[in-house]
Amino acid sequence: MKAIYGMTRAKLTDWVLEQGHKSYRAEQIWQWLYIKRVDSFQAMTNLPQDLLGQLEETFTFNPLKTIVVQQAEDKTTKFLFELEDKMLIETVLMYHNYGLSVCVTTQIGCDIGCKFCASGLIPKQRDLEAGEIMAQLMFIQRHLDQEGLDERVSHIVVMGIGEPFDNYDNVMDFIRIANDQKGLNIGARRITVSTSGLAPMIKKYAQEAIPTNLAVSLHAPNDQVRSYIMRINNKYPMSELFEAIYEYIDVTNRRVTFEYIMIDGVNDQPEHAQELADLIQPMKKLAYVNLIPYNPVAENPFRRSELEAIEEFFDILMQNDINCVVRREHGTEIDAACGQLRSQHMKEKRAKLSPQEREARRKARQEERQARRQARLAREDLAQ
Repeated sequence: MKAIYGMTRAKLTDWVLEQGHKSYRAEQIWQWLYIKRVDSFQAMTNLPQDLLGQLEETFTFNPLKTIVVQQAEDKTTKFLFELEDKMLIETVLMYHNYGLSVCVTTQIGCDIGCKFCASGLIPKQRDLEAGEIMAQLMFIQRHLDQEGLDERVSHIVVMGIGEPFDNYDNVMDFIRIANDQKGLNIGARRITVSTSGLAPMIKKYAQEAIPTNLAVSLHAPNDQVRSYIMRINNKYPMSELFEAIYEYIDVTNRRVTFEYIMIDGVNDQPEHAQELADLIQPMKKLAYVNLIPYNPVAENPFRRSELEAIEEFFDILMQNDINCVVRREHGTEIDAACGQLRSQHMKEKRAKLSPQEREARRKARQEERQARRQARLAREDLAQ
């Protein structure tokens, strides 16, 4: 069953009408979900029993089961959730001086294949539905409510496990639900979507009516370095990526944030900084560089840049009049890199399996991949 949280208010109204009820019932359900934030359908006490029954038969309320919770000294909290199909996802709550932000996951695994990223260690299994993405946000907001804290999630970053623009429709429905003024009412300018560089989807995103923020995971100043650490650059090289970014700026007149992970000896040299400054110079009034100290992942050989290298890189950008900041770190001591907690948990589970169980799982994964491949080929045949 689909999670109730995946229904936009318009879709929920249509569903209520299809069930033979008045449209105002959808408004009542919406208030129970996002204003009163109840934790079950039966808690919706002003709904008729037949509608409650229809809701329970059609939707699941909370598709998440908590597996692990880790909290850092700065209160950054990482949640490992299990979905109804036993797949695992991560969600992070971060405390800032401007409010509370939640980083949500959009896919199970990731096919982008960035060499430095823990998320890419596990191939994509499937997209998350809009309700599964929204359920992460609602779980954390109810968690804050139950702790008796008078705190609200104020910001959303869509940059957890997965490539958001590879799950575009579900991500946009999630944003519409979170942004709805009759619900959580999280302002569009407080919602940031991060992409690794799917150029056609950046152009599509530019046409959306919701003025959310765009972040591009750049991480390199040229094609040679970017292709080495980010496989996606082979499909959408930087010329094509920046063509899409310029179109986005022309259409929206909104600033683009460039995420740049600082990796020792790979992309952190002074010449890289100057090359990056030259690349961004033509759009500098609507560009912002976020320098990110690398969060080490045990499974790859990369190391964090030395502090001196980060500071010199920052200084060169500033001298070239490029707006930039060195990101404040959150939760380094709690496996805070995207996918790191999930990867570690799965590794521990695999270590406990017998050889027969490992082989059965390997065959099951092989069959799943084959089924997905056949489904993709069937869709391509239909499209021709």
